[in-house]
Amino acid sequence: MAKILQATVVKNFIPPRKSSSRKGENGKVLVVGGSYLYHGAPILSSLAALRTGADLVYTCVPKINVTPTRAYSPNLIVIPLVDAKITRGAVRKLVGIIPKELDSATIGMGLGIQDKEALKILVKDLLDRAVMLSLDASALVPEILSEIKDKKVTVTPHAGEFKRLFGELPPDNIKQRTMMVQKHAKNNGVTVLLKGPTDIVSDGSQTFLNPKNLASMTVGGTGDVLSGVVSAMLSKNRKPVEAASCAVFINGNAGALAQKKNGLHIMATDILDFIPVAMKPFDRIK
Repeated sequence: MAKILQATVVKNFIPPRKSSSRKGENGKVLVVGGSYLYHGAPILSSLAALRTGADLVYTCVPKINVTPTRAYSPNLIVIPLVDAKITRGAVRKLVGIIPKELDSATIGMGLGIQDKEALKILVKDLLDRAVMLSLDASALVPEILSEIKDKKVTVTPHAGEFKRLFGELPPDNIKQRTMMVQKHAKNNGVTVLLKGPTDIVSDGSQTFLNPKNLASMTVGGTGDVLSGVVSAMLSKNRKPVEAASCAVFINGNAGALAQKKNGLHIMATDILDFIPVAMKPFDRIK
């Protein structure tokens, strides 16, 4: 039985922040994305993770994007990907550079993938380190399913990416759409976050719906922001269906606030500005 997400439910999924905590204890996140064309996607994800409360975000982008990414914000720790796209050589160098004690990672936003086996190598390495993982955009390819099956991984497709990943296009009917998400989540042992006017999150056992119906959120970059929120939530809550449900609720509320201010003329960066406001009701210190 699918449940409509409400603030009272989400609050139980977000752990309080310890007043005695030190840098890094509230989340160390890796973002891997970007390409010559889509340089902004990993920046949006990284800043969203920081705005959601992660302490440290490592942003891995192709070397062609390193300088502009560093220049955009001093808050980002930028790691160069030696090739313009994901290759086996680039991945082997990357896994030797990234911190050993990451909490979560998100891969795929704007990312060029030259070799799908290289993507598998990266995913396997992160899973072997017990890193909570979410996959988005170009990382959502059917070849990756065997690598993530039953591994507590979260996938965050829109309808077209869902079809590419699972082979079926989600119908418009919300009941049928929900049943399809539940089926593929259960069959693959993953948490599926299907983006849309109503976001659907399911691990095959628990299912949550987040009806937002925000016409302004069709603008490019909103999914990248969501991926960053997901990764930050995964760094705090290692139950993917709960973390992903928190993420869609917070992202949707931030989008609603941005739309209230700017009407149907928002940008993804506007949503970033409202994440702290959307998070504030859930802020707790112990």
